Amino acid sequence: MKLTKNFALIGAAGYIAPRHIQAIRDTKNNLVCACDPHDSVGILDKYFDNVKYFKEFERFDRFIEKERLAKSEDQIDYVTICSPNYLHDAHIRFGFRVGANVICEKPLVINPRNLDNLIELENLYNSKLNTVLQLRCHPSVIELKKKVDNGPKDHIYNVDLTYITSRGPWYEYSWKGDNSKSGGLVTNIGIHFFDILNWIFGEKEHTEVHYSDKDTIAGYIVYKKAKVRWFLSVNKKMLPDHVKAEGNSTYRSLEIDKEEFEFSAGFTDLHTKVYEDILNGKGYGIEDSRSAIEIVDDIRNIDLIEKNSNAHPLLDR
Repeated sequence: MKLTKNFALIGAAGYIAPRHIQAIRDTKNNLVCACDPHDSVGILDKYFDNVKYFKEFERFDRFIEKERLAKSEDQIDYVTICSPNYLHDAHIRFGFRVGANVICEKPLVINPRNLDNLIELENLYNSKLNTVLQLRCHPSVIELKKKVDNGPKDHIYNVDLTYITSRGPWYEYSWKGDNSKSGGLVTNIGIHFFDILNWIFGEKEHTEVHYSDKDTIAGYIVYKKAKVRWFLSVNKKMLPDHVKAEGNSTYRSLEIDKEEFEFSAGFTDLHTKVYEDILNGKGYGIEDSRSAIEIVDDIRNIDLIEKNSNAHPLLDR
């Protein structure tokens, strides 16, 4: 078995692609080729000096198939997917068809009903689909899970989650602002948080949405071991005053039983840790991603209810 793996990357011009490219390099593997309809892909040169770039997906497909049939040294072992959310399902299927394992950014799919079909295809092609749940690799999050797992069995935690990450007018006009293509705010910026909340506090039992517009959404979730008020926004006006005064554009806060849980640092190399785990056979797969995908699907489809005592404090500003 060869030690160095060959990677192909879909979505090289995307926001999250540099973290994957760095992870491929840092795990001492090779990025053979990359594809994106937008040609602002100079980031490739920061990490690799000989990546074959394709603007057209069809030519990308042809190159990978040619190398596979020739069993060449450039035959692809892994396809990494950083494309827009609504394309993930098709690109995962492509990765299977060319005989590769797949690493896909969140979410694997927008609609949870598509997960079962991917399981069938994974078995059919004898490939492995890995999802990126990098917050599960964060040391502070791991310690919190251990604390909850070893804590009182009947204790119900009260949790406030706030995540505000400023985005300009472009956001609304890009695919991210189209709910049918992105899955909405709860998917774009919230799914990792809903994943770790589910991972730490157990299965979801009840969901409410108290506020929703194009750039802000807030609600309430009851998990087996926690009651969570959550608030997500890409609106800069929602930032707390002290964050604005410091010139920061992002604010994340997780308060547990009125104590701040600090996990703002340590995000830089999480994708590399994800890749290390995947390459060692310890990555997260389809079933690991299911609960969070089902939760955000529930939130998208739930009726807006009137604010009540469970509403997040920022809704009263």
